[in-house]
Amino acid sequence: MKGGPILLTGGAGFIGSHLLERLLSSGHEVVVLDNLSSGDESLVRRIAASGGARISVGDIRDRRSVEEAARGCELILHLAANPEVRMGDPEIHLEHNVRGTLNILEAARRLDIGFVAFASSSTVYGEAAVLPTPEDYSPMKPISTYGATKLACEALLSAYAHTYGVRGVALRYANVVGPRARRGVVPDFVRKLLKDPSKLEILGDGTQRKSYIWIGDAVEATLVAVERVADRFSAYNVGSADAITVVEVADAVCQALGLRSVGYVFAGGPEGRGWPGDVKTMHLDIRRLMALGWRPEYTSRDAVARAAEAVATELGWKRKA
Repeated sequence: MKGGPILLTGGAGFIGSHLLERLLSSGHEVVVLDNLSSGDESLVRRIAASGGARISVGDIRDRRSVEEAARGCELILHLAANPEVRMGDPEIHLEHNVRGTLNILEAARRLDIGFVAFASSSTVYGEAAVLPTPEDYSPMKPISTYGATKLACEALLSAYAHTYGVRGVALRYANVVGPRARRGVVPDFVRKLLKDPSKLEILGDGTQRKSYIWIGDAVEATLVAVERVADRFSAYNVGSADAITVVEVADAVCQALGLRSVGYVFAGGPEGRGWPGDVKTMHLDIRRLMALGWRPEYTSRDAVARAAEAVATELGWKRKA
């Protein structure tokens, strides 16, 4: 990141908008490519205007739009994807994630852009037998079409790095939480509790155990990986140092909202999962990224509690005096 223009795909999304703010605060010139289908358009336009970023409204599935936005950029931070991690339509996952990423890599190759950072996911590991799971764990067996397409994108990035000299890094994010999040367990719990504070429906059996990382920690991890990675292609886990159960998430959210005596209702699911393809236990080994000088500031529980209060405030909740 030497000061040249940066193409940020998915900059109107949850992680993307926070990353955009961080880049602009550091004086970077940024071009945002987003189709504005799921992000917050008014928010990203305000952020972009405050720092002089340019917004290119376009879809990563359209190669011409990608090349027009990428022209003149030094590197690409590729966050755009289908945001629905549940079952969904496999064709949509394929087109948004794999086809879109191929277009990004083709633009990098054709325009001689030397570096691509890709927002991958912990779902690439599937049901890992080793916990915490290191980046060299194998064999990777995703159990969702979302995870399968993310792994396919990593393979494409590795291939382009070794064939065409486009250096790359894949960032395998755990569950990222914080303000502006619209999806995931924390916004789901907050919306349910604001509607009915006496009970909370929990998908699965509540024993699912996963890592949660605060958005600020995830953004800093992304920048450290991009700035300090030396290999042609590398993958880094981005998560907290611990993992908590869904019941513990519910406890943290209730406590953050000042609620007591909330009745938990478990909706059940296949093998106690929230939905088919939901990885029941996920805990990432983050030592590889920590070796570059980064470490998360918050634990999973602290991140969840902070996120719950932030999301609730955005929805009009006010803390009682």
